[in-house]
Amino acid sequence: MHGRIIFLNGTSSSGKSSIARELLDMLEEPYFHMPVDAFHRMRTGREIGADRLPEVLHRTWRGYHRAVAGMAAAGNNVVVDHVLSEEWRLADCLGLFEPREVVLVGVRCSLEETERRERVRGDRPAGLAARQYERVHAHGVYDVECDTTTTSAADCARAIAAFLPRRPSPTAFERLRESVGTVSGAAGTTVCGTP
Repeated sequence: MHGRIIFLNGTSSSGKSSIARELLDMLEEPYFHMPVDAFHRMRTGREIGADRLPEVLHRTWRGYHRAVAGMAAAGNNVVVDHVLSEEWRLADCLGLFEPREVVLVGVRCSLEETERRERVRGDRPAGLAARQYERVHAHGVYDVECDTTTTSAADCARAIAAFLPRRPSPTAFERLRESVGTVSGAAGTTVCGTP
């Protein structure tokens, strides 16, 4: 039996990790929260030269995708906390994940609010969310969308949990896999908390 992947995609500081924690508390089935940040934290603390850093980061993301795929293939349910700010990341996941078992969630937040959160957190490079903002949702297709600008992580998680028993067919991942590079529109998307 293949595990389900609840795939939270949004910019840095959009609220993905907070939603993931709420989901783990409210879902009856066991789920693993696998944030990409945890994989970056596993890497040695030694500084990596600017000439090698892109290659190391690319390998880290590819390894992360395969770890998620492996957990789900072994029957584990996973909540993925991700940033699809580069096209190859989505393409890689589309090739690895069982598309019927992925619930793709767009986690949106206003740029002003993500920048405010970034300043308060102090653990992200200034401007990171702004650099990701236009690209992270460029594929345009979701099963569920949440806006954390004014909606709490708990309310977003409740909306996602309520959506799970009535997942559409085809799923967003199935539609994306069929039309990679030509995706437009978001028919069939459930939206929660949009101001």
